[in-house]
Amino acid sequence: MRKKNRRLVFENVEVIDAGAKGKSVAKAPDGRIIFLTNAIPGDIVDVQTTKKRKAYFEGTATHFHKLSDKRTKPECQHFGVCGGCKWQHMDYKHQLYYKQKEVENNLKRIGGVELPKITPILGSKETYFYRNKMEFSFSDSRWLTLEELKSDTIFEDKNALGFHIPGMWDKILDIKKCHLQADPSNPIRLWVKAFAEEHGLKFFNPRKQEGLLRTLMIRTSSIGEIMLVVQFFEDNNTKRELLFENLIKTFPEITSLQYVVNQKANDTIYDQQVICYAGRDHIFEEMEGLQFKINAKSFYQTNSAQAYELYKVTRDFANLTGEELVYDLYTGTGTIAQFVSKNAKKVVGIESVPEAIIDAKANAKHNKIDNVEFFVGDMKTVFDDSFIAKNGKPDIIITDPPRDGMHKLVVEQLLKVAPNKIVYVSCNSATQARDLALLNEKYEVIKVQPVDMFPQTHHVENIVLLRKRI
Repeated sequence: MRKKNRRLVFENVEVIDAGAKGKSVAKAPDGRIIFLTNAIPGDIVDVQTTKKRKAYFEGTATHFHKLSDKRTKPECQHFGVCGGCKWQHMDYKHQLYYKQKEVENNLKRIGGVELPKITPILGSKETYFYRNKMEFSFSDSRWLTLEELKSDTIFEDKNALGFHIPGMWDKILDIKKCHLQADPSNPIRLWVKAFAEEHGLKFFNPRKQEGLLRTLMIRTSSIGEIMLVVQFFEDNNTKRELLFENLIKTFPEITSLQYVVNQKANDTIYDQQVICYAGRDHIFEEMEGLQFKINAKSFYQTNSAQAYELYKVTRDFANLTGEELVYDLYTGTGTIAQFVSKNAKKVVGIESVPEAIIDAKANAKHNKIDNVEFFVGDMKTVFDDSFIAKNGKPDIIITDPPRDGMHKLVVEQLLKVAPNKIVYVSCNSATQARDLALLNEKYEVIKVQPVDMFPQTHHVENIVLLRKRI
């Protein structure tokens, strides 16, 4: 160990594990943990620390003495600069191993509950080009890579249409090819950028809050439908029509072309009016004959193929006979509720986002499902005794909360209602484990099934079946 510019340098350190948020884990000579951003288990590296905490360091591998046999060549030329796919340099079978390990560790250490043998993680058949939604940002002052900065070249191409550099709200990396969404995503994005530059359509500057083009959202579905939503900062109808008319001619397969004029400081569109320029104001996704309408603001699982696998496991865990009253908490647009409805007597969905419930009701009507009912409101206040008295005591509850898990009042109400079974779907096994510990007084864990929705990243979904103790 030696010091360099007040930062510690550790030499010949072995990377021993993969940790949270896509970071890898090594140990300093004094036993303290080092979290690394650019190494994988099995690498032997020199480390320069970037932050020092009481119990751990954060750092970067500066020299590789030995490369891990778990490595593979990243597909994307932007890997290491773009923060979207932190594990592209790790072979997929090892990605699955560490995702499974994270779920098991969280359930054991945080949950502290008795567990059955955990089923092996359900991997994704497609490890690239699996996302159905991507959002890109325009910038008139693109991020220059370290190699570009070290060169003597004067770069005239200042515009970017791509992703934010991790942790930097105003820095955009120009993307040549993204390996997360299938074509025509890349051709459309590249065409929009080239056309805008050719015709002098100004790219946004977030610091100066000026420019025409702000963001581009591309949504696709498994049945071949395509939605584009362009966010403009300036409201210039002539330039908008110039872009859109040529876009439609070049890509006639676009199902839905919409736009937003947003002059707020932030680029979220959920409080903005979305205007349909051409085609429908929605696209459809399909699953087992059910169709789900997706608009510009809709939430839908971003990996359609794995969403189907996730829902099938959820339905299998519920093991419905057709006689049960099912509650679907955090129902979103009601996809799980409708997916299990044919096996249930009735399904009641609850969600806090009003627009999602509007979509859920519209989808149920479109699918001719008449045994589902949806309610909107804050879960911890809606899901109370009076709601149960009015809608019936559920036999089974399916819950799919956000990353923060369930509010303690919701957990308390679950224990009070005490359905026979709970199927807990989670995108964060740490908060799921916390909730399982709270439910442990009345429920035992019967089955655990991790599902990989996001290859090349550290994210993992997990489904747990809980049964009321006798």
